[in-house]
Amino acid sequence: MAISVQTLSEVDRRFVAGWAADCAERVLPLFEAECRGDERPRAAIARTRAFARGELDVASEIRLRFGGGSAARDAKSAAAAAAARAAGQASAICHMGAHALGAAAYAIKAASLAAPDQPEAAEVEIHWQFAQMREDVRFALRSLPTVGEDRSGPLGPGLLASGQVGKIIRRLQAGLAEASAP
Repeated sequence: MAISVQTLSEVDRRFVAGWAADCAERVLPLFEAECRGDERPRAAIARTRAFARGELDVASEIRLRFGGGSAARDAKSAAAAAAARAAGQASAICHMGAHALGAAAYAIKAASLAAPDQPEAAEVEIHWQFAQMREDVRFALRSLPTVGEDRSGPLGPGLLASGQVGKIIRRLQAGLAEASAP
């Protein structure tokens, strides 16, 4: 059985997990303000950080990630739901590295939905995310296929390739390509 290019190596998944956890944690207050006492997204981010540090193995994290259900379903606002989805995408990196772009995109979506009167909110968040990327994270993310082109993972046709999230991921991937151009 062939492994999807969207998986990334375990080393690369650990690199991108730390960055994705930063992205998700930045918008976590949007969820927590609305769903006080619901620790699922915070716990998912903590597990993502533990995975990034090598404290959780892949199999353990995959089992843990499916235990709590989706916090996004319990959110009342679209911004809070997107923030919860950012945490969920981050926790899925242990299985497939391409989820890092999903975590980042949902965090950008959450930030923009939380500030409807600030059309620049998404760009501000994108710039912040790029500023947090170490070179090893950039390198790993550049190795992923363009969203919508490879059917063997989360960047294939579907949720991460469509709508606002798909547009955001395309913007992130364009920024990664620009950063590598001579």
